[in-house]
Amino acid sequence: MIAFVLASYAPDTPAGIERATAALAAGLRMRGHDTLIISAAAEAADIVRLESLRVTFPMEDPALRLAIEASSVSDEIAEILNRHRADVVVYTDALWGLGRAMADHPARKVLAVHVMGHDEDLRPALATADTVIAPSAIVLREAAQLGYKTCGWQVVPNCLLYDEAAWLDQRWRERVRAHGPIRVLARSAPEKGVAELLDHLPQLDRRVEVMLAGAPFEQPNGRNDEVLRHCLSIEAPCLTVREGGLAWRHVPTWLAGAAVVIVPSLAETFGLVALEAMNVGTPVVAYDVGNLPELIGAGGVIVKRDEGPYGLWQAAMAITQDPITYLRTSRAAYYQSRDFRPTTVADTFLKAVR
Repeated sequence: MIAFVLASYAPDTPAGIERATAALAAGLRMRGHDTLIISAAAEAADIVRLESLRVTFPMEDPALRLAIEASSVSDEIAEILNRHRADVVVYTDALWGLGRAMADHPARKVLAVHVMGHDEDLRPALATADTVIAPSAIVLREAAQLGYKTCGWQVVPNCLLYDEAAWLDQRWRERVRAHGPIRVLARSAPEKGVAELLDHLPQLDRRVEVMLAGAPFEQPNGRNDEVLRHCLSIEAPCLTVREGGLAWRHVPTWLAGAAVVIVPSLAETFGLVALEAMNVGTPVVAYDVGNLPELIGAGGVIVKRDEGPYGLWQAAMAITQDPITYLRTSRAAYYQSRDFRPTTVADTFLKAVR
């Protein structure tokens, strides 16, 4: 049994760490392993709810930290691991994945460092973990720059939750290139760069569709809500902005219907939306930040950050106007995504925790 711990986990949560956790668990089940997710936000057949962590989402880091310190969550996690005979437990983050409160239990303790969190959470988590994994070399580099010893850390990339398993029909993709919208799927967080992108929206003869959503770690009436309100207030004939996000199962279809997906993130330790777009043959346009250049490769267009939103819009329009380059990029995007199939990444994970 392999258990995952993530306080905010609930199906269809619009956040990368939740979707990445679900995807890795699915890949491990395909490889014949039983999995379990321990959550303070949901309960279902494969989810055990933490009762001792009394929290209400959304919430910010300090509030969750105080709640953990005031709870007996470590003891409850140990009881759950014992009851389900877990051999491995993955704390999916030092704070939100409760890595700072690892249970005293013989199961192998794995800390997943998706992003660099606060030192007050990461230090105690690292001191207890048997294995440390990260989704990209970018995280290892950031950790080393902050003074952490990463020589034993291992890269286990995020993977696809739904692997569409076939490159899309060439004639259909050509119709999407010619007439499909440019799409953006993101959280309404400042670092996702959506507000900046839409503030510089040029006059286009192609539709632009933006889907924004909040996440459990975002407080109401905070900066993320400001971003959402700002984006919803922008008026342009070609633009549609919707809030609420998408159910996980609907993400691939929505991204497949785009001529191009723009990922305007200003920082990205992995880039799950980019990967999901590539998996359905949709070229991606993004800045040269974080893990995006390595992830996207020939499956899209990488724009220098100092070119700003204008560079993203220009690249998106240029690729749709060249059928040969577009088709080549679409095909490359799909094949680039093959390295991130659930079973492939599950194998990488299993090697890392042995």
